[in-house]
Amino acid sequence: MNCIGSNLPEGIGQPLWLLAELTYRCPLQCPYCSNPLNYDQQKDELTTEQWIEVFRQSRALGAAQLGFSGGEPLLRDDLEELIKAAREMGYYTNLITSGMGLTFERMQAFKEAGLDHIQVSFQASDAEMNDYLSGNKRSFKEKLEVARTVKQLGYPMVFNCVIHRENIDQIDKIIELSIELESDYVELATSQYYGWALKNRDHLLPSKAQLVEAESITNRYREQIKGKIRTKLIFVVPDYYEERPKGCMNGWGNLFLTITPDGTALPCHSARELPIEFPNVVDETIETIWYRSNGFNHFRGYEWMTEPCRSCDEKEKDFGGCRCQAFLLTGDANNADPVCAKSPHHHLITDARDNANTAQPAKEPMIYRNRKNSQKLIAVG
Repeated sequence: MNCIGSNLPEGIGQPLWLLAELTYRCPLQCPYCSNPLNYDQQKDELTTEQWIEVFRQSRALGAAQLGFSGGEPLLRDDLEELIKAAREMGYYTNLITSGMGLTFERMQAFKEAGLDHIQVSFQASDAEMNDYLSGNKRSFKEKLEVARTVKQLGYPMVFNCVIHRENIDQIDKIIELSIELESDYVELATSQYYGWALKNRDHLLPSKAQLVEAESITNRYREQIKGKIRTKLIFVVPDYYEERPKGCMNGWGNLFLTITPDGTALPCHSARELPIEFPNVVDETIETIWYRSNGFNHFRGYEWMTEPCRSCDEKEKDFGGCRCQAFLLTGDANNADPVCAKSPHHHLITDARDNANTAQPAKEPMIYRNRKNSQKLIAVG
């Protein structure tokens, strides 16, 4: 049965991209993880049948691309069944994985189930740095084996490496590794500062000089490989070095729908940190959630905006910037994103940049994403 009803609100787009965060469980402990700081408190996970119903309803609303994410989605024993169900519904499916524990046999089973695409994350170009950042002493070796098997089985592969102060100076070696592994796409995405990354910002935010050099190196490799191999290099600069915010997620509740392990529906994967009550797929249909819930309508349009956003001639381009960043840095999600030079809180960004550019040592040790640290942060909070 099609879940789309009549009399839907006008002016609201379709949820074209569905991110299924299947679990918060993960064998790695990356200090820039996008999972919430209190993920350890959120242990419930949707059943196989509930996930398949989420896929069905989202597809009926127009969702065409489905990402299996986490945590580590491989820890779900029903992943093959979920992939098969998504394929039968007509989704283009992408597995976003650390690669830890992914065997040849299971990868073959995913292919038979209809998986289209695999994204493998690396932390660095060598075992020492990679394993230090991931908190797992065998991760680099396993990732190499997985990446090679991905190509052996004929999958398109995205090589993803979050770039930050700890690894940015080896970006040439990271690119060389990605090319050696015959990656189709290489995402050199500089860390964005939410959740665990915000807690570790003094360790992770690179200097302006480091960013300029890293982008220059990336451009040089683009020229070297142009017309020779099909690897595409994508370099994303962190918001902190911009004077205008990005149009976060192409606008709040415009294209992207994230479902968390327990079924909470979000307009982006970081929104759970906001003081907003978001709906759950266990209680409401995807149609109701997307079109009618307070959580998804909260920052749609422009009526919610305060100055300087309300009268800004760029508001239809950047939508006031990131609501999560505004809340985490200023305490009020209605404020302009502090990345914007027009924001009265812009000094919070420039102070962080100044600290990174003067190479001030971090005052506290880096906090890894794990159960112990999650519980400690909850207690402190």
